[in-house]
Amino acid sequence: MAKETKFTEEEIKSLNELSQNYQQIQLAFGQFKVQHLLAEQQMTALEEAEVQMESDYSDLQGKERELVKQLNEKYGPGSLDPATGVFTPAPPAEEKPSEE
Repeated sequence: MAKETKFTEEEIKSLNELSQNYQQIQLAFGQFKVQHLLAEQQMTALEEAEVQMESDYSDLQGKERELVKQLNEKYGPGSLDPATGVFTPAPPAEEKPSEE
């Protein structure tokens, strides 16, 4: 039978420190992974919000075109001062005499 050997207190202390350091690093890796996942989720949410805003912007542009079309049909071409609500018709275009 082999003779038992007892580690010194210093050796036991060193082994315990190594074990604690490994545990701390494993914990840090776990915390890092959780933070990484949260950042990915935030990025996904931001990307989805961007897509929605682009869609909303496109819809708003369509509404603007439709409103401008309706107002042009009703009032003709011109300009509107949004602060006062006053519409100024565009001067009629002069027709150029045809050259024959």
